[in-house]
Amino acid sequence: MRNLVEEKFLEFYESWVIQLELYLHQLLIAHNNNTMSETELRALISKLTTHHKAYYTAKWAAIGEDVLAFFGPIWLNPLEKACFWLTGWKPSTVFRMVDRLRKYSRVVLVEAQVRKLEELRVKTKFDEQKIEREMERYQVAMADRKMVELARLGCHVGGESVVVVEAAVRGLATGLEKMVKAADCVRLKTLKGILDILAPPQCVEFLAAAATFQVQLRRWGNRRHNVTHS
Repeated sequence: MRNLVEEKFLEFYESWVIQLELYLHQLLIAHNNNTMSETELRALISKLTTHHKAYYTAKWAAIGEDVLAFFGPIWLNPLEKACFWLTGWKPSTVFRMVDRLRKYSRVVLVEAQVRKLEELRVKTKFDEQKIEREMERYQVAMADRKMVELARLGCHVGGESVVVVEAAVRGLATGLEKMVKAADCVRLKTLKGILDILAPPQCVEFLAAAATFQVQLRRWGNRRHNVTHS
C-alpha cells in the first residue's frame, strides 16, 4: 500500500521525466544546429542543470519523511531499479559515456580537458569507494548483537519494547538518509565537474546522451514490465 510520500514523489517524478523529454528534444535540435550561439547553448545547459537540481531538492525533502521509500521506489520500473546505486545513478558511469562520445561522435577534447577529466574520474571513484565502505560498515552494524536483541524484543509486543525498536529504526533511517545525501552530492559534483570541463557544444552533446539513456531506459523497462504483466 502506497503512503503519502510515495504518492507525492510518484506524481513529481512522472512530471519531471516528461519535462526531461521536452528538454531532450531541445538538446537534440541544438546538437544538430550549428548556428546556435554560445549564449543560447549556455542558456539551454542552465535549464538542464536547474532541472536536475530540482529533482534532488524534491528528493531530499521526501527522504526526510521516508528514506526507505527510495530503496524500493514505486516510480521506477525493474530495469531502472537494476541500474541504481544507492538510490541513483552511479557517478563513475558518466565517464564511460564521455569516453563513448569521444569515440563515436564529434566530441574532440584538448589535452587539458583530458587531464582534468581523468583527475575528476579518480576523485569520483575515491568518493564512491568511501561511501561504499561506509555503507558496508552500516550494514554490519545493523546485524550486530544490539540489533539482534532489538529484533528479539520486537517479537514481544509491548509498550517498552515497541518504543525501543521504533527508536532503533529511526536511527537506522537517519543513517541511511545521510548516506543517500552523500551519494547524491557525489552525483551532483561529478555532473558539475564534467560540465565545467567541457565546452558548451560538448556539454549539449553530453547532456543529450545522458537524457537519452535515462528516457530510453524508462521506455524499455516499462515496455518489458507491461509485457510480463499483461
